[in-house]
Amino acid sequence: MTDISTLLARLALLMALLLSLFVAPATAQLPPGFATGPVFDDYGPHAPIDSDTPLPADMQMAVAFDVAVASEGELNRTLISVTRFINMHVANGIARDNIRVAVVVHGPAVFDMAMDSAYLRKYDGQTANPNVPLVAALLAQDTGVDVQMIICGQSASAQGLAKSELLPDVKMELSAMTAHARLQQADFTLNPF
Repeated sequence: MTDISTLLARLALLMALLLSLFVAPATAQLPPGFATGPVFDDYGPHAPIDSDTPLPADMQMAVAFDVAVASEGELNRTLISVTRFINMHVANGIARDNIRVAVVVHGPAVFDMAMDSAYLRKYDGQTANPNVPLVAALLAQDTGVDVQMIICGQSASAQGLAKSELLPDVKMELSAMTAHARLQQADFTLNPF
């Protein structure tokens, strides 16, 4: 390999290793000082921070996350970010019932919200949808956190994904644009990460 090729290969390996620290479930090795919980024990690693901006315990949070990148054969990175968002804020004193999260999914990422049969059809029958337990954990009623999963109907139609093929409790909306407009009118902010 040339020096540039070697450098690029090493950089790619380093990036993959760093990303795996935040995408892998809790059973994987976490960076020093990171932990999962208190809401999701298998997802959402976060570190305690001596923040200069304390969070008031009565703070209300309504945050929308946008998911457009599919995660073929892997956990969706944005869904992991949602679990981290919830875990770190509850761990830092925000009441669970003061957190509302909406996840708006569009483009090819709609298959990350699909039952195994549709996911297998999309990806040539190679891997079942690894996001099934993650989506179920996010939508579980016993977490005390209000989480909505919203699929763009336009993307689903363009991708050939039927409403009947969505995971339980995942909702279909006219479009992702419609969902974001509606959520903004309901005082949700858009998380840029």
